[in-house]
Amino acid sequence: MNVDVATLDKLISERLDVLLPQKLAEIEAARTPSMTIIATKGTLDWAYPPFILASTAAALGWNVSIFFTFYGLNLLKKKMDAQVSPLGNPAMPMKMPFGPQWFRGIQWNIPNLIQATVPGFESMATSFMKRTIKNAGVADIEELRSLSLEAGVNMIACQMTVELFGYDRSEFIPEVKEYCGAAHFLPMARDADVSLYI
Repeated sequence: MNVDVATLDKLISERLDVLLPQKLAEIEAARTPSMTIIATKGTLDWAYPPFILASTAAALGWNVSIFFTFYGLNLLKKKMDAQVSPLGNPAMPMKMPFGPQWFRGIQWNIPNLIQATVPGFESMATSFMKRTIKNAGVADIEELRSLSLEAGVNMIACQMTVELFGYDRSEFIPEVKEYCGAAHFLPMARDADVSLYI
């Protein structure tokens, strides 16, 4: 059977039009989604988002990496003592984690002036937040970090910030395998399906 080149090209194109979308759909369905997170804050309230998002995505089978930089490095320390800093955070009204239900329901919008001048206010706010977390049955930060590690989340420390703040690597949990800079992390973020800055 003699088939001319133009006919052969047409047959191949028609067949590719059918097969290629199917094959691309199969490849996409088999691909593992990925997420990168840049964690820059080390306070108790800001510690939750990166670990909740990372542990959830990893539980869904995603490849997840968190790049900890500046104050976010505190979340990688062996001894993590994250505090709440309500000062200058107008979106953080206080609710009491104790007392009768009507008392717990009051939203205490405490002015910055009081927060700044009352000795021990930050410690009190931290204590209230920790108690609220415990009362609600929410995992604490160390537990969420452990869950993230168990799920295979890659935790990366920003080498420049480690040097800038004079940290020693021995201060961080041993699961931190990578100490790198932005030039190493940015291609990971570029190729990720989801990239977040927290």
